Amino acid sequence: MIRVILAMLTLLICGCGVTAPNDANVLVMGDSLLAVNRLSGKDVGSALEQKLGTPVINRSIVGAGYYLPISVPAQFRDNGYDWVVLNGGGNDILFGCGCNGCGPMIDRLFSSDGRSGAIPATVARIRATGARVVYVGYLRSNGFDSPVEHCGPTGDEMDRRAERMAALDPNVIFISLADLVPSGEESYMSKDRMHPSPIGSDAIAERIKTVMMQTPKN
Repeated sequence: MIRVILAMLTLLICGCGVTAPNDANVLVMGDSLLAVNRLSGKDVGSALEQKLGTPVINRSIVGAGYYLPISVPAQFRDNGYDWVVLNGGGNDILFGCGCNGCGPMIDRLFSSDGRSGAIPATVARIRATGARVVYVGYLRSNGFDSPVEHCGPTGDEMDRRAERMAALDPNVIFISLADLVPSGEESYMSKDRMHPSPIGSDAIAERIKTVMMQTPKN
């Protein structure tokens, strides 16, 4: 039993579990928003793969950030991807400033105009390979208590800066999840009321798929 638990934890932490096949054309990378529910095969990447009918590699890792030991940027390795789905920054905020007085940390992640900072730099690195980028914002609990409810204003500012970043490049698309959870609908959230449930992960994947399908090919 101990070996099984250790194996499951290793899979969760490494964020990969398998080597990317050569024909994979979608990469998912980031933090727990995209990583949770992987062990049950109901994470965002798995749901997106089913919806698109194309291989999707999910390298997102629980606890990852841009200025944390578990690195979001380190998850990217160019494999000729057409699309890279990316999120992150929430753990830097949560562990760095606790969603209080977070202006300096937000500035490190995104400049106010969306042109510089750790996240735009990561997006630029991905774009240099020719891949298009979908940057995904964070969920809001929308009508019920959450341990990170006080992070809402910080999340709103992150979304605004991500939107400005995306406006600079037609091949970078920002998806807000602020309105994804129906009012008072707890089924979209896991028991911790911070992360998406399988229903929530599926809904996130559906929103990503819709954007991809509606974006004209290069």
